Amino acid sequence: MIHEILPVGPLRCNCSILGDETTRQAMVVDPGDDLGDIQAALARHHLKVTAIVVTHAHIDHIGGAAELHRLTGAPVYMNENDLGLAGRLEVQAAWLGIPTPAPPAIDVAVQDGDRIPLAAHSFQVLHTPGHTQGSICLLAADLNTLLAGDTLFRDSIGRTDLPGGDPRQILVSIRDKLLPLDDPLRVVPGHGDLTTIGREREFNPFLQRRGR
Repeated sequence: MIHEILPVGPLRCNCSILGDETTRQAMVVDPGDDLGDIQAALARHHLKVTAIVVTHAHIDHIGGAAELHRLTGAPVYMNENDLGLAGRLEVQAAWLGIPTPAPPAIDVAVQDGDRIPLAAHSFQVLHTPGHTQGSICLLAADLNTLLAGDTLFRDSIGRTDLPGGDPRQILVSIRDKLLPLDDPLRVVPGHGDLTTIGREREFNPFLQRRGR
């Protein structure tokens, strides 16, 4: 499986491009900005986008989804609890002083336990509210990878001081949905360096006592 991680936009969101080497089908997760770079990576690997997944509707993760859908025709997957945020991109753009992108239509409203296929692979949706009410993570067990969005970071957790955030809820989400996963599982957060579940269980100051 091809997996290229591109930090995009002014907040350097980790956009994941996942491609099946046999079918050349691809999933793009969190295309927040820099569509030219995303398209170049897809072309370099000769990939055709068949799914666009948004882990949550903050502008740095969703900003390029409508344009990528227009260019590829691929359906957009998102949890419907973030539809309100997705409808207020002009407010979010004003916070950052950037142009307002077009809001994407949500083709598939994913829920906890759903699976998003990519060729022979399957990505399990974990609904992890707390950073936003519609935040999701994607678990690809056969790839030993968790795409964590802005729920879990190396040595940190997602912000909860923005609209839709809930500090207690995000800890419950991590405790119930992420910490039960295997220690060696590779975690790709929404920003910054990669980590593992085991490392965060052991060293993350927000989780140490709660993860034992």
